[in-house]
Amino acid sequence: MLISPLKHLLSAVVRRLRRRIPLVGLLAALGLGATAVPAMADFRVCNATQSLVGVAIGYRAQAGWVTEGWWHIEASSCRTLIEGALASRYYYLYAEDAQRGGRWEGPINMCVAEREFKISGPGDCVPRGFQRAGFQEYDTREQSSWMVQLTDEPADGTTTPMTGAPANGSTPGESP
Repeated sequence: MLISPLKHLLSAVVRRLRRRIPLVGLLAALGLGATAVPAMADFRVCNATQSLVGVAIGYRAQAGWVTEGWWHIEASSCRTLIEGALASRYYYLYAEDAQRGGRWEGPINMCVAEREFKISGPGDCVPRGFQRAGFQEYDTREQSSWMVQLTDEPADGTTTPMTGAPANGSTPGESP
């Protein structure tokens, strides 16, 4: 049988190489340490409703606060808003149900526009020609990736609880 001599030869090579290079180096040289699927690191939003949803995100960049939108997320699907490892701990989200008019919002005021946008600075929205919207804060606890799921309101009419939001209605620069 061919497998037995090959196994014996491979064992001999491994014994010799163990003395010369660490096991990690051997695995890397043989390509055995690599995984087939790369690790995902990003900020994703999943739409668990039956409606099209428009989503905007806010975050602190090197140059200051930025809001971006709109990502259109079809019913029962997900979209990546930020690709790669997350650079900030806190991200802010605002979303609108394009078909039924509902919103997912919070107490942090930032700027949005009617069409696709990337806006620097969270304040003075109306004088600069933008609208002001209440964003919900998400503390990623410095994780490299994060996912938010948008769901319908409960049948009893109460709002879906939102965690981690400051109690005041301030802009991001004023939050504790």
